[in-house]
Amino acid sequence: MKHSIVILLTGILLFSCNSKPESFTLNGKLRGEMTDGTRVFLKKIGENNQPMEVDTATTTNGEFTFTGKSDIPELHYIFVEQLPGYTAVILENGEIQFSAQRDSMGFADISGTFQNDTFADYMEQSRKISMQAQSIQRDKQNATGEAALALQDEMKELQEEYKNFELDYVKNHPKALISALVLDRALATKAVDLEEAEAIYKTLSEEIKNSKPGKQIIESIEKLKVSEAAGKNSSIGAKAPDFSGPSIDGTELALKDVMGKVTLIDFWAGWCRPCRAENPNIVAVYNKYHDKGLNVLGVSLDRTEEAWKKAIAEDGLVWNHISNIAYFDDQIAKLYNVDAIPAAFLLDENGIIVAKNLRGPELEAKVAELLN
Repeated sequence: MKHSIVILLTGILLFSCNSKPESFTLNGKLRGEMTDGTRVFLKKIGENNQPMEVDTATTTNGEFTFTGKSDIPELHYIFVEQLPGYTAVILENGEIQFSAQRDSMGFADISGTFQNDTFADYMEQSRKISMQAQSIQRDKQNATGEAALALQDEMKELQEEYKNFELDYVKNHPKALISALVLDRALATKAVDLEEAEAIYKTLSEEIKNSKPGKQIIESIEKLKVSEAAGKNSSIGAKAPDFSGPSIDGTELALKDVMGKVTLIDFWAGWCRPCRAENPNIVAVYNKYHDKGLNVLGVSLDRTEEAWKKAIAEDGLVWNHISNIAYFDDQIAKLYNVDAIPAAFLLDENGIIVAKNLRGPELEAKVAELLN
């Protein structure tokens, strides 16, 4: 009988040690004079990239509580009625402790769960480097000559140190949400190249990969892969990728159907002022060299068919045109890695890209060189 009780107690103990909390409780404490009934808002970033209210609590003796369930750790923000600033907190199942001075929301103490403890550790280390940067910046204001140059070099070294600190932190904390947030930002700011970012992403835990920033990272990686591939496909010396699209009369027109001895692919739009300013130059070159073998294919990134056709007529663009009326979502633009217009690709008779983004006299000189 005693043996059975021991086994039962051991099983209960193991279960309690290994089971994860199924809900969260966020216990908050605001220090300083607070009016009872002050509202505290729990928010997160919504689809429109704006704070979206998730829950509201009220204070009693400066204390408040939020409860709920968070299957995947997610970054949230705490705002207090009529108080400046806010505090970031990671909602995950477990007991979260929050404490802040009423006029210093940005320096709150948050602890109690793995994600928030790791977040606090990252912030503490990050602030140390930021304080060093502020100190150097203050010294630079009064420094001159060699001293100023030395401080400038010191700042560059510190910036490199901070970059390495962040990437090392991500590598050493694959189960932390802050790691995904940092890696996502590094990708967006190009502080890390695609190959390294993908390698680091693969080390993240499945839970973090399934978090909101984790999903954003893989989306960014895939977009960058497409962009890099398009960049290689549309680089000078590459064979121009073929494409087709709706022409002015609605029929499908392909690049291969309009190739000349020299072909200019011109990405433009009726709403684009620099494009419209360049159009007279293209018209002049086309009129001068079309009989010698120059063809032009306009690819419009207009938003409406009416605006596209109106601009063609107004500017006297008598060459071939196609448009998917898709703005920068146009698949042809993505194929050529075009994210700004005007953008132009000059092809030789074999469809090889020989020049990019030539304007005015430079365009005419290159066309003349290829045809003469």
